[in-house]
Amino acid sequence: MAGDARSAALHQGVARELGIEIIDRTWAGERPRTLEDVQDRFGVSRTVAREASRQLEAMGLLRILRRRGLVPQPPESWNVLDPLLIDWRLHSADREQQLRSLTHLRMAIEPAAAANTAAHATIHVRAQLLALASELRRTGEAGDLGTFMEHDIAFHSLLLTSSGNEMFAALSGLVAAVLQGRTELDLMPAHPKQEALAAHEAVADAVFRGDPAAARAAMEVILAEVREAIAED
Repeated sequence: MAGDARSAALHQGVARELGIEIIDRTWAGERPRTLEDVQDRFGVSRTVAREASRQLEAMGLLRILRRRGLVPQPPESWNVLDPLLIDWRLHSADREQQLRSLTHLRMAIEPAAAANTAAHATIHVRAQLLALASELRRTGEAGDLGTFMEHDIAFHSLLLTSSGNEMFAALSGLVAAVLQGRTELDLMPAHPKQEALAAHEAVADAVFRGDPAAARAAMEVILAEVREAIAED
């Protein structure tokens, strides 16, 4: 078991480094590599090199071709909704573009998800959102960004998964990836803005009262703040 875990950690580390090189365009399609190249560079076994390559192929970042080897693919081939790819892009030179794209996607999806949740959520979900909004204020005002992030992920994930729309629910991992990335990359203020904290409380209150229009409007306020923060970076 320990050997399996070590092998998995190795191939994931190799895949991440090579993946970011593809994202950064420092490894392009005109320069294929072989499994032997990967083995030599990272000092890993052929099995680890193969698993890393298969992971990258599954993400659309490269193709494994006979007689050519490992061929990086252009952005239009990438599985851009893969949370792992999102994390890599956030830690690459592509960070600003990724943040913009994700924010635009969230602006299209999350207000509708908040409205749906206000219309259909159970009383347990409604109460849980109120509690999470309270924790967001407490940890935000205390400057405890790590715990704030955990509550923020739980808040937005609960809205998406409780919306009654399986497509919205499937995006919860994506939103979690960008919220975590924004914190890890020091793109959050030391203390979240009061407007953002109040808007989370407004979303929770509107959902609790069963007011879809108010929930949608409050979520739009949250995402407008995110858009402005990204524009300032």
